[in-house]
Amino acid sequence: MTLIDRYLLREWLKILGLLLCATMGLLLMQALYDNFRDLIEVGASFGEMLFYYAVLMPSYFSIVLPIALLLSLLFVLGKLHRNNEITAIRAAGLNIFSTTRSLWVAGLVLCGVSLFLNARVVPWSVETSRTMLESFESRAEELKGTRGSLGLITSVAFDNHRANRMWYINRYSRFAEKAYGVTVSELTRERRERTRLMAREATYNRATRQWTLRDGREMWFDPELGELMRSVTFAEKTVPHLNEDPELMLLIDRRPRDLSFFELQRIVDYFTLEDNPKVTRYAVRYYGLLADTFGPLIILAIAIPFAVSGVRVSPVVGVSKSIGLFFLYYLLTTVLTLMGGKGYLDPIWAAFAPNLAMVGLATWFFGRMR
Repeated sequence: MTLIDRYLLREWLKILGLLLCATMGLLLMQALYDNFRDLIEVGASFGEMLFYYAVLMPSYFSIVLPIALLLSLLFVLGKLHRNNEITAIRAAGLNIFSTTRSLWVAGLVLCGVSLFLNARVVPWSVETSRTMLESFESRAEELKGTRGSLGLITSVAFDNHRANRMWYINRYSRFAEKAYGVTVSELTRERRERTRLMAREATYNRATRQWTLRDGREMWFDPELGELMRSVTFAEKTVPHLNEDPELMLLIDRRPRDLSFFELQRIVDYFTLEDNPKVTRYAVRYYGLLADTFGPLIILAIAIPFAVSGVRVSPVVGVSKSIGLFFLYYLLTTVLTLMGGKGYLDPIWAAFAPNLAMVGLATWFFGRMR
């Protein structure tokens, strides 16, 4: 590394560190405002609260990093421009790529960091913090000697196109891991009901991957006429071919932004072979997280051309243009994500098209630089 590389990298890392600390502090205050009272109500101790927020905060890194990266680049490069240091470097015979090569190398490193955050750290943070909150709620209910509405999910519907089977669960308890008011309909290839299982409660055995139904009734129908042909009651019945995982059933009803990378991957992998419109928005979110891996390079390509513009151009103009392009990138990402979720675009194109558009713009702006 040359003296210029070390100088530029050192100045940028200082500002980046300050911005990351400041933005993470603001998000911590927002998290305290959102659920600090809930933690007090469920009886969490000070140590448990401290550990909960320590686990929760890494989930915000993927949100904070692009903004902090853009602002730190604009500040450092704008400072060099105001002090005429960029002019001096160019007078020494270095072009813009030679001047900012340390930033590009750092951008590649941050791409790897983004991939690691989205694939490992953020999923762990989201899932672990959610599990901790649910455990606090469960403990609070046990101390009260009651099992109320906490941890109880109502109206769970799951359509297994692959097996031609439809589930409806009136209530599912996460704490007891029991389903209440269960109806399972076996369908023909023409999607006509063939058999129906109804039970007061049901449990799922994760070791054998089988459901056991209790206090229920099994009914057989004529698929063509839809008439009931036979009905038999049972006290307990284990059905070997009922292997749907309740966790997957519950995931499909959550908002995509509330799921971790691994949970989204599980949904996308499960529904790969079937045309299920409901899974489209999960696929868009999943591929969007993959596309975010290239975010640091996109931000570098947006910031550098304007931040080191010519000496006759005010640095404020270049900074304003860079921020405008960043918001355009954000707006384009939002619009295409909505279009992909509605099925107007393929999920992969909806996720990667904003990045491709910004790469094209950046290539054009770099081509115009002297």
